[in-house]
This record gives sequence, C-alpha cells and structure tokens, in this order.
Amino acid sequence: MPAAGYELQTLRVEGISRSNPLKAARAVFRAGASIRTARRIVDGADAVLGGGGYVAGPVGLAALTRRIPVVLTEADSHLGLTNRLLAPRARRVCLAFPIPGRDGDRYLVTGRPVPPTVDDRAAARAEFGIPPEATCVLIFGGSLGARSINLAAVEAFADAGFHVLHVPGARDFAELRAPGEQYHLREYVSPFGQALVAADLAVARAGGSVFELAQYGLPAILIPYPHASADHQTANARWMADAGAARIITDAELTPERLRETTDAVLAAREPMSHAAESLAKPNAAQDIAHEILAAVTGEEVDPSE
Repeated sequence: MPAAGYELQTLRVEGISRSNPLKAARAVFRAGASIRTARRIVDGADAVLGGGGYVAGPVGLAALTRRIPVVLTEADSHLGLTNRLLAPRARRVCLAFPIPGRDGDRYLVTGRPVPPTVDDRAAARAEFGIPPEATCVLIFGGSLGARSINLAAVEAFADAGFHVLHVPGARDFAELRAPGEQYHLREYVSPFGQALVAADLAVARAGGSVFELAQYGLPAILIPYPHASADHQTANARWMADAGAARIITDAELTPERLRETTDAVLAAREPMSHAAESLAKPNAAQDIAHEILAAVTGEEVDPSE
C-alpha cells in the first residue's frame, strides 16, 4: 500500500478458526477489542469500503457506529462471514457474481476489479520467446502456485506441439525443469497481464483470476482448489463453464493424460470459447464500485463516466 502512495494502518486481528474453538474465541475477542482502534482510523472519513476480509469487520462496525456510510465488495460466489454481518446496514454490496437471494436494491453485480489491460501481444510474446503465430498455453496457480497442476503440466506437455508458458509460483519453481525448448518456465511475471495477453488458453485454479481470464477472452481449463472456503472456486469455475468459456477438471481427477486430452479439446474449440469468455468480462468493475462509494458519500446518484 505505501508503495502505491496510500497510508497503511493496521489492526491486531486474525481469521476465525473453523477447527480450533480456542483460536476462534481469541479471534472474536481481538476483533471486538480492535473496534476502538478502528474508530480512530475511520474518524473523518466520508465513506468506508470493506473488502470482506476479517479486518473489514471491526472497521465496518466502527464506521457504522460513527454513522459513516459503508460500501462492501464480495469477490467470491458467496457472502463471507464479515459481509454477511455488515450487509444489512451497508449502503451497497457490490458483488463479483450473482448470488441467489442477494438481488434486492442493496446488491449490485459489478464484477471484480482487474488490473489495466496489457494490449501489446507481440511485445509480450517476444519477452517470453514465443513466436508470433505459435499457439501458447498458459499455466499458473497463484503466487505460491498449485502443486498438483505444476506436476501434471510438466508431464502432460513434455512433447506438446505448441508453446507452454508456465508460471508455477515461488514454492515449486526451483524443483521444476522445462521438458523442452517450447516450454517456458517463469517463477513470476509482472505485470501478469503480459502472460495473459501472450496466451491462447489458460490452465489455472478458479479464484478471482477468472475475471482476468474473461478480461483477455481466454478459454480455460479450471482445476478448483478443493479446500477453498465454501468450495467457492468450484462455483467460480461453473460460472465460466456454464457460459461455454471453460472446462472443469477436479483436483482429484487431475492427471497428465486428462490434462493433455482436455487441452487438445479446448484448443480445437477455442474460438467460440474465447467469445464466451469475453462475454463475461466486467472491464468497468473498479469504476462502478467507485461510483457506488461516491453515491454513498453524496446521497445522490453519480454519473459513472465523471
């Protein structure tokens, strides 16, 4: 945050454990105790934006006790605990996905904000050593990576007739070896839009990155993380699959053979699947959320283009 020019203030809070009652009780105690500090932080604010994490709970409650309007964002396909608690008193709840039962005036589907689009596909491909006309499959699993995907991909695409750009994350990078010249391993890519614009298909988990896949019109093979809260990654994957933009492989069913077979099938159908992905894009999500914050401050509708 400081690097981006914003002041950072912290609270001593932690997530609520679902398996350890003592840790859960400690988390609730710390959240309650931090409300006083949160009140000092929000004093003078015109509005508070909550992102749904456990830090947002005390801050949102502090804002409400100060009669400061609260706008919430929900990045997943279900409301998390903090947002469920704050939503009844929020001015607006901005949803990444439509959520059954959350369709009143208080709720608005905005999509999830994404970084600025990288447009120069030729420059990105040159950076990675991928020829302009070659087919490229992108594999990634977040900053730490996804071990099951990383291991399956290296074997699945060892003799691929297309290029592979594999960004395995910090945890597994050191032990992976590229199986051929067409296989490009990078520990990380920044901005990640360079990898997305260079690709024709993505193999990934199904977290918030599904909106970046839609942003670039990338058909996808999604392997949802099986231990995600409320299994929200499976719901995210179904959102893309139901639109015709993705195929789903469960983590338990992931093998090199299954991955290669599905990749070949998606590449054969990538044009209509790419159009389907593009149809899901919400390029103005950040602007729309900012509009809701301004509207909460003024109490009036604000032109989103201004």
